[in-house]
Amino acid sequence: MSTAAPSFWLDSLGPIEKRPPLPGDTVADVAITGGGYTGLWTAYYLAKAAPELRIVVLEAEYCGYGASGRNGGWASGLFPVSEAKLARRYGPERAAAMHRALEASVDEVGRATAAEGIDCDYAKGGTISLVRGPAQLRRARHSPGFLDAGKASAICGATGVLGGLYSEHCAALHPAKLVRGLAEAVERLGVTIHEDTRVQRLERGKVVTGRGTVRATTVVRALESYTAGLAGHKRNLAPVYSLMIATEPLPGEFWQRVGLARRETFTDERRMIIYGQRTADDRLAFGGRGAPYHYGSRVRPEFDQVPEVFDALRRTLTELFGIEAPIAYRWGGPLGIPRDWMPSVGLRDGIAWAGGYVGDGVAAANLAGRTLADLILAQETELTALPWAGHRSRRWEPEPARWLGINTALRATALLDAWDRRRAA
Repeated sequence: MSTAAPSFWLDSLGPIEKRPPLPGDTVADVAITGGGYTGLWTAYYLAKAAPELRIVVLEAEYCGYGASGRNGGWASGLFPVSEAKLARRYGPERAAAMHRALEASVDEVGRATAAEGIDCDYAKGGTISLVRGPAQLRRARHSPGFLDAGKASAICGATGVLGGLYSEHCAALHPAKLVRGLAEAVERLGVTIHEDTRVQRLERGKVVTGRGTVRATTVVRALESYTAGLAGHKRNLAPVYSLMIATEPLPGEFWQRVGLARRETFTDERRMIIYGQRTADDRLAFGGRGAPYHYGSRVRPEFDQVPEVFDALRRTLTELFGIEAPIAYRWGGPLGIPRDWMPSVGLRDGIAWAGGYVGDGVAAANLAGRTLADLILAQETELTALPWAGHRSRRWEPEPARWLGINTALRATALLDAWDRRRAA
């Protein structure tokens, strides 16, 4: 059993050799901070559209070290703000356009990875949210995509299924294969990547690192949860932890009973988010929220390991599928949450940004990369007219209000789920 690997996904790739760091001061047209999906997709579409640009990507560790190398592997059309809420603020047409663009991004990830020869185990089987209790059934039975118990169980044969909500707009994939393959693809397009180069400060026209300064016409902030560690940005995004486990490969008879034949991703209708997928090598990779937010938006490696959360994930997996599966990996890390839960992309005064995906960033980062490319190239497109373009979330409250508010909300969510279970007993 391995517990020290950054994630199952990264461990499965073998040893990772870092690219050379920034050798000193340099000049570029575009300097991108962050070597995850957002930064790399931005570099990819920029280099495709304008190969003459000098593009530099700066990464503190190595490409995929953050959420891009450890997430649940859902390329989904999910957006943390409902279409109804978007419609009230931006109108129904723009709200619908936002959701259509995200759904199309699921296919764009598949198209682009196939075109670049990135074998990331992409499988567009859709996603199912199981209904497994009376309270969940009351909330879900009139929602779009509702399936009765028989149809839902045929997709995912979990215990106690009363129904389910199915959407075709999701693909399961291997997140580390995607991010590492994408880094190689942008290098082939002429983009320079410097790893082991920690960004200290962003300013108009330059990025200051511990290894030198990059002067650039456009600076891109694509740090997601690590934004909180950047000078002047501590309250922009709250780093909230999500943890995962992965089983050993499971036998054929288990999959005959459970299904997920097209590698549909799965969750259920509880309030505390859980998420899982059947991996290409027949494991269950399963995660959820519930780990505490740390005072002052601190992000530390030791926060990735919370034994009580791992134990809760294992119990949930056992309860879902009626199996005491051997757990091979445990890992976790932070994701970025804006104060209004609204992801955003934008460009102002030479500084571009994207992020705040609230855990649904695999496909959204692709859309963000395409949108940032259009903004940087000063092109007005359907993407630059989407509601999240130019959006600015208000900042999180200072401490201790931020710590109290986030952890109280996490606790309240867990208590509401416990109340639903007691009423169903």
